[in-house]
Amino acid sequence: MNEVESRRSEHGWRRVLFEVIFEADTPAGKWFDVALIICILLSVVAVMLDSVEAIEIGYGRLLYAIEWTFTILFTIEYILRLICVARPMRYAVSFFGVVDLLAILPTYMSIFFLHSRYLAVVRILRVLRIFRVFKLGHHTKEAAVLKKALYASRHKILVFLLVVMTLVVVIGSLIYMIEGREHGFTSIPRSVYWAIVTLTTVGYGDISPDTPVGQFLAAIVMILGYSIIAVPTGIVTAEFSQTYKAKPTSQVCPNCCAEGHDSEARYCKFCGAELNP
Repeated sequence: MNEVESRRSEHGWRRVLFEVIFEADTPAGKWFDVALIICILLSVVAVMLDSVEAIEIGYGRLLYAIEWTFTILFTIEYILRLICVARPMRYAVSFFGVVDLLAILPTYMSIFFLHSRYLAVVRILRVLRIFRVFKLGHHTKEAAVLKKALYASRHKILVFLLVVMTLVVVIGSLIYMIEGREHGFTSIPRSVYWAIVTLTTVGYGDISPDTPVGQFLAAIVMILGYSIIAVPTGIVTAEFSQTYKAKPTSQVCPNCCAEGHDSEARYCKFCGAELNP
């Protein structure tokens, strides 16, 4: 009987811990997310200030101590997240699980590689959890719809990128033949670089065609660039309109840690586990 009660007690505190850390529906969970976001922003500011030489000279030790304090707090939080979920490895390899791990690794790596601690700014990605805090708005819904639209259009975008890659290689080879080394197009790879810069309408201007034929080709590439930019936008927009569905909530599955469930859902649409046991 004592063993059964012990298991129930363990399940109870893990469930409470899960609700506080993962759920934004409860007051405790919301306050936890708000406090976490504030800590993330402060830690990122500390890392950025530490890269300023004048500030680093005067306050380097203080900023270093602050960075380690936040890192220890984030490490404890990461461990607690793994403890309270049903499948720790499932969460560890998820998007937020990887981001949480990357948020603490740079500071520990700085013990061996000094400047690696500046990579800690990657923890700004953890602020994406703010969408769960403000779930009453349309942010969560739009993020989920955008994710579905990008995933659904991946094959079309891949084909588009392959066409663009083929096009810039052909254009780069043509401009290399037309202009030659004497005009700065010293190789086909460098000419392909020019084609990419011109086609994307970036126009660095470090190399440019001098001959009339080369300038005519450049003008065609520039005009072509404007039409090409609109293609991926149209692809994603079409998928966006098709994947627009009912508004999902911030409810997190306690089994697989997946989000994006419908407001009336009782079971996870990814693993089938009960959402509110």
